Amino acid sequence: MNAFLKKFFATDTNSWALLIVRLALAIVVLPHGMQKALGMYGGYGFEATVGFFSSMGIPAVLGVMVILAEFVAPILLILGVGSRFMAFSIFLTLGGAMFLGGHVQHGFFMNWFGNQAGEGMEYFILIIGMSLGLIFGGAGKYALDTVIGKYIRE
Repeated sequence: MNAFLKKFFATDTNSWALLIVRLALAIVVLPHGMQKALGMYGGYGFEATVGFFSSMGIPAVLGVMVILAEFVAPILLILGVGSRFMAFSIFLTLGGAMFLGGHVQHGFFMNWFGNQAGEGMEYFILIIGMSLGLIFGGAGKYALDTVIGKYIRE
């Protein structure tokens, strides 16, 4: 188990690229989480978001998990805590949203000019790609994962 944890928290502590991907992913996803959790930026807030998901047939527990993945995970990514798991939770949540939320049917492009019935997949593809980079590569420079990993014995 310790070998798994050691690998889970391992990263290239010299990688600026992973740091940039980690911060960019967190900065892009966090406002969506703030909409859902806090009602900021025109969002519904926690209770209403869970209610909205429930009205779509999504169980309340999954609604809560979506909110956590979009609100808590980016905060922990900024700090570099459990970065692989946080990236995986974002990967699952937004990958699921792309396929189950009807974005695939609207094609590739975002609805920049209001000509489509909904948003396409391009945003989600970027999020999925960034998440996969962190899942496989780790957190990069300035991550607390590095500190945590030092205290795990083999």
